[in-house]
Amino acid sequence: MKINMTEHEAGQYSPLTLAFLGDSVYEQMVREKLVLTANMPANKLHKLAVERVRAEYQSMCVEKLTESGFFSENESEILKRGKNAKVNAPKHSTVAQYRNATGLECLLGYLYLINDTRRIEEIFGLCWEYGNNNT
Repeated sequence: MKINMTEHEAGQYSPLTLAFLGDSVYEQMVREKLVLTANMPANKLHKLAVERVRAEYQSMCVEKLTESGFFSENESEILKRGKNAKVNAPKHSTVAQYRNATGLECLLGYLYLINDTRRIEEIFGLCWEYGNNNT
């Protein structure tokens, strides 16, 4: 399904609603990348996917992209909305990592709603590349 909201319309959604959508966008891209990389057993694909979708990984990506000045002013605001949303971090990550991950998912959900697939792919590509350099 193709959604094409205005930035204003997409900005009306709560950060956690955007993160809910962005989580699925990100996970779908991870799964596609893994499947296209190699044909392997599903349990191995699952383990590799978990490594890339966990909060610690997403947080590292947000930190690297932020440090490099990658995000636009508007994107930084959306990330901040996601980071500041009230969340309960799971035991396997810190609160800061979970907030960073929620910020990234919030941004991806927003970009999905405004149909900015080019930017989603750009962000995802850099996140994937950072992961390859750290494994």
